Amino acid sequence: MSDEEHHFESKADAGASRTFPQQAGTIRKNGYLVIKGRPCKVVEVSTSKTGKHGHAKCHFVAIDIFNGKKLEDIVPSSHNCDVPHVTRTDYQLIDISEDGFVSLLTDNGSTKDDLRLPTDESLLTQIKDGFAEGKDLVVSVMSSMGEEQICSLKDIGPK
Repeated sequence: MSDEEHHFESKADAGASRTFPQQAGTIRKNGYLVIKGRPCKVVEVSTSKTGKHGHAKCHFVAIDIFNGKKLEDIVPSSHNCDVPHVTRTDYQLIDISEDGFVSLLTDNGSTKDDLRLPTDESLLTQIKDGFAEGKDLVVSVMSSMGEEQICSLKDIGPK
């Protein structure tokens, strides 16, 4: 046999899918859906029955979970839609840098320094004011389809 060692360059991730299929007719309000490649939260669902040989269609109105834009989609109810895996994780806020990045403490004690401050003005001022006052703040980070963003804030008391 061959004594050579083979080295493969892997450009793929661990194989965990960013979405999973779900039948359009089973997706409800407050569920998640991928529209135009963006993870969205469904705010309105309406189902229409069509003619003799047509499919019933689902009309989805959804809001992008990261930028707040409203998107719509119409899908036959028997077809599959992509549903994003959405996770929410709480981290303790350690520091805010001048360039707009935050330093967060993870559960295992390491730091996470690759997140920007949120673009939402009210949440941004709450985080900056609370941090300036020296409060212990816990931020919730929503992640889906390779994107992450701070989505809410909790005050756990003074330091």
